[in-house]
Amino acid sequence: MQIFHPPGPGEARPFSRAVKAGGLVWVSGHSAPHDPARGIHRGDTPAEQVRNALAFIAGLLEEAGSSLDRVVQVTMLISDRADYAACNAEYVKHFPGGLPARHTAMFGVPTEAKVGFACVALAA
Repeated sequence: MQIFHPPGPGEARPFSRAVKAGGLVWVSGHSAPHDPARGIHRGDTPAEQVRNALAFIAGLLEEAGSSLDRVVQVTMLISDRADYAACNAEYVKHFPGGLPARHTAMFGVPTEAKVGFACVALAA
């Protein structure tokens, strides 16, 4: 088993960003990165946030030896039902080779994120 980006001592997030084991990569739920002090903004619209979140997920998958085109299951987490269509319209652009299995759930975390994703992918 290989763990990617485990939490550091005293860190508020009690999970690793991704884990590779048994030929699979599990990516924890992530919204688009947001760090205004470093000039990183998650995006103003649901579509921008989907694009930025999936780019972050793609980076984690690449680090673990996988990619978005090897994703077999996605969980999409949205904070507002009204954003569902806009999120879907952007989401499908990131899986041109075929859409993975997916379920969607409402979430409420202490951020301003509109959307987040978790996934399982085949490892290379």
